Amino acid sequence: MAKEKKLVEAITSMDVDFAQWYTDIVKKAELMDYSSIRGCMIFKPAGYALWENIRNELDRRFKETGVENVYMPMFIPESLLEVEKDHVEGFAPEVAWVTHGGMNELQERICVRPTSETLFCDFYKNDIHSYRDLPKLYNQWCSVVRWEKETRPFLRSREFLWQEGHTAHATAEEAEERTIQMLNLYADFVEDFLAIPVIRGQKTEKEKFAGAEATYTIEALMHDGKALQSGTSHNFGDGFAKAFGIQYTDKDNKLQYVHQTSWGMTTRLIGALIMVHGDNSGLVLPPAVAPTQVVIIPIQQRKEGVLEKAENVRDRLKNVCRVKLDDSDKSPGWKFSEQEMRGFPLRIELGPRDIENNQCVVVRRDTSEKMTLSLDELDEKIPKLLEQIQKDMYARAKIHLNTHIHDAHNFEEFCNVLETQTGFIRGMWCGDQACEDKIKEETSATSRCMPFNDQEQISDVCVCCGKPAKKLVYWGRAY
Repeated sequence: MAKEKKLVEAITSMDVDFAQWYTDIVKKAELMDYSSIRGCMIFKPAGYALWENIRNELDRRFKETGVENVYMPMFIPESLLEVEKDHVEGFAPEVAWVTHGGMNELQERICVRPTSETLFCDFYKNDIHSYRDLPKLYNQWCSVVRWEKETRPFLRSREFLWQEGHTAHATAEEAEERTIQMLNLYADFVEDFLAIPVIRGQKTEKEKFAGAEATYTIEALMHDGKALQSGTSHNFGDGFAKAFGIQYTDKDNKLQYVHQTSWGMTTRLIGALIMVHGDNSGLVLPPAVAPTQVVIIPIQQRKEGVLEKAENVRDRLKNVCRVKLDDSDKSPGWKFSEQEMRGFPLRIELGPRDIENNQCVVVRRDTSEKMTLSLDELDEKIPKLLEQIQKDMYARAKIHLNTHIHDAHNFEEFCNVLETQTGFIRGMWCGDQACEDKIKEETSATSRCMPFNDQEQISDVCVCCGKPAKKLVYWGRAY
């Protein structure tokens, strides 16, 4: 019994130390391990399986919009990186440089890609000639390197996995349409597949991507009330095209510059899953993304017929869900704790007495609710249960988001809300970066976005300086 308790006791309560709770779950659920390179992480099978499901579903949705996958080199010559001034300045502090090839010093430094805008631009300038070549709707799945000073598993590491879309269009209107389309795709994916509600909006000039005309974002709220930027989509206009000379001949035989977009999501979504849905017993995974949706745990499995019946149930359920049979020699209590730690949405308990009665016990991970179901109806009931769990998890997360959005009408009220509450703060803004800087310097809160679907004029004046306001902004402390 002591061993069965130990698995959960190893998790620090989220109310005691949220950061340690997060690290404990990442380790105890065996999602990752630390590598010998500081700030880099090793994906263990359970963690990588989550990324595979995220990647596969996103990839499917991308392709439905006409996007094709490509792959660019991981190395960028320094001269190429410096072509677009704002872009290189934005990434310079985080760039990792290669200076030697074998024993020989390179004539030109090469950076390990922090992002691939310059590579795509260098490619497009030779690949795009006519309006007939447009649009280019490309995406790549890869890793990038950013030499972060402070790291945390999944949320911020020196090398991380992501996708980066890069498109080229004939007109500014087409580029803007694609930019918004991909942001909405991201938002729908996170809400439908990960059961995480988000705020959709535009970043301020200060917070936009280096070199972009406009950056759009989806912002999620973690259980501890901090924001997490969960996906961004950037409209580059023709700035990169002019810097790299990416032109095409239009229908009137005139040279025009292309208009570009870029958009990306990363493995930090796994961190979001943990911090939105997890509890003090471990992970709680939405069924849509869970690598294992149902785990079958035989009780007294050495008794005649128990394991065989469990195998039969597993084989039947394979047709309707992702199911696993835990036939290891661990005790049932340990298996229950492990199922909870790993976040499998449903647990089926099946013992000799259950078999006699042609039934089993089914336990929901998200609510701990137990129910008795006939073995004959599992094929029908399990998919419906999984669908209900997905909806319920989103609904609970949505309630948490809605109840952690607060209004502030002046700076004193803003500071008071930060001291006494957690979550987003809605506050009007005059548009002056000096106010944005002051809020960050004095409170550590940053502008998260200017929301698309919420521009209620909660005040006529800026929450910081009291001058006439222009935009409603969601503010908050963030990861």
